[in-house]
Amino acid sequence: MANSKEVVVSDSQLSPDFIQELLPSAERTALLYNLSFLCLGGFPQLERMIRDQALETQMLFGSSEAVLLKCAGTSSNLVTSLFPILIKAVEKNKPVLAVIYLEKARTWIEDIISAVGDMVTRYEKRAQSVKTCTSDVYQEQNQTEGKIKEHTVEMKALEDALDKLKVELKQNESEMEAIENKIKKNTEEQQDLIENNKYHQSFLWGLFSFDGHYDNDAIIAKQAEQTPLIAKKDSVRNKKWEINIKQTDFQLKLANCKIKQGEIPSPVHLKQAQKNLDQIRQILVDLNKFWEKVSALLGTLKDKTFAGDKLIEYLEDMKEEFLESIEEAKKCWNRFGAGCERAQGIFSVQSKTAYKFLEINPSSLSEAERNKQYESIMEKLKKINPQASAKAAIPT
Repeated sequence: MANSKEVVVSDSQLSPDFIQELLPSAERTALLYNLSFLCLGGFPQLERMIRDQALETQMLFGSSEAVLLKCAGTSSNLVTSLFPILIKAVEKNKPVLAVIYLEKARTWIEDIISAVGDMVTRYEKRAQSVKTCTSDVYQEQNQTEGKIKEHTVEMKALEDALDKLKVELKQNESEMEAIENKIKKNTEEQQDLIENNKYHQSFLWGLFSFDGHYDNDAIIAKQAEQTPLIAKKDSVRNKKWEINIKQTDFQLKLANCKIKQGEIPSPVHLKQAQKNLDQIRQILVDLNKFWEKVSALLGTLKDKTFAGDKLIEYLEDMKEEFLESIEEAKKCWNRFGAGCERAQGIFSVQSKTAYKFLEINPSSLSEAERNKQYESIMEKLKKINPQASAKAAIPT
């Protein structure tokens, strides 16, 4: 009898309250995925990654529902079917039959323990996968910020170059104006000399002139001054043409940069997505602890169920003690089964309806639509707390 009392399971351990944190965690997971999804408009690759992560989590919740349903079903079968038969076998002093039914119970229990163990492993892997996804988002954030910085630097360099060309062009125009003024003055002076030369070559001027070549030499000198001015003007004009070509080239490059700048999505929301994913990862770690707790409870229930199996050898003398141990086990399995049913209901809702947001393409949303959805999700997150969630989702 002492052995049958060694494993003690408290009411609080097997009470449906052990799933109190389950619903808010599951609800938050879907909402945080939704927030992350909204933050990734303009990042197609990250959108696909988050979609894949959310779908995998949704399927994991579906598997969780199935395992909890199996736990609840096994609990019910033990309580309503196998234990009553086992009790009758003991009451009729049939130890061989009692052993057969105990072994059947052991098989059922081992089966759900294995299924729960698999869930522990799957949640560990899912948390690790979300952690990797978080790192990918962080890397994309750095790369995007680098691209924007690179484009900003390039655009600044192009703008500076255009400003410099603008100054050069102004100087070119001033130089051209000065040369044209010199050419104009030189031309006017030549014209005056030519006019004067015609007068000098008249009959009266010839009678008194001692040097008939004077004015011709002056004209030639003025013409000589004109030649480098014209050459300089051509050079300045060519320089202006080069400046204009450079301006056009830089303006096109700047326009292209601005187009590309518009194509690079803002990384401002990626930090939020990263935080959301990190919270999801922590929730998955917590949910994994839930499954570890279920596994531990199953181990306790298994010990509780077989606490009196040695008494079968002394069935005639220890019948009452064995029956007491089975009755106690029935109570524990009843409480555990009730908790599993409620937990199964939570995962059922999450796996079926909570991920409908994946049907929407976040890139197609306007900024106003995105903000509206964001505010709606935040309101839902603010309303989630363990007590309220548990009461809302768990029928009495």
